[in-house]
Amino acid sequence: MFTRRTFVAASLLAAASPAFAVMPVSSDPVAILTAIYTRAAKGKGDGGGAFIIENKAAKTKYLSKALVALWAKADAHTPKGDVGPVDFDPVTNSQEPDVKSFKVDAEKMEADKATIAVTINGHRNDRKPADQIVRYDFVREANSWRIDDIKGSSDGEAWSIRKMLTDSLKT
Repeated sequence: MFTRRTFVAASLLAAASPAFAVMPVSSDPVAILTAIYTRAAKGKGDGGGAFIIENKAAKTKYLSKALVALWAKADAHTPKGDVGPVDFDPVTNSQEPDVKSFKVDAEKMEADKATIAVTINGHRNDRKPADQIVRYDFVREANSWRIDDIKGSSDGEAWSIRKMLTDSLKT
């Protein structure tokens, strides 16, 4: 006889089996950047966001396969003892990170790509308004969002991580 207790036990077992397990949904680009900037703004806001590019494992976690491959190529092309083509913290658009607060805005969201803008406010307030905005191009790879480029400006001069890496291979 099928009792209520048997039914509940069978239901719990079925829900726990891999066939019925719900796959976690990968974070969307806004959530990813919110987490990155929350970490960068901790404490005095001077920790920066270079943790997303500090080593191969970090790059693989946050960046697209194409950007990781381009970065590895650029690093291999850099003469021994020289600094690579990216010699600053692109997340905070600075040499000396200063993140007091931030605002994340989805500028363009599609099924497989997105552009997200982050406006950074620092404690020092010494940046030009255009230099406070960092834009991220995201791509969807294997059901996960990955950063495919980071763009900003420094003293009004536009920069792109992808362009810096590509240009470094030309010299």
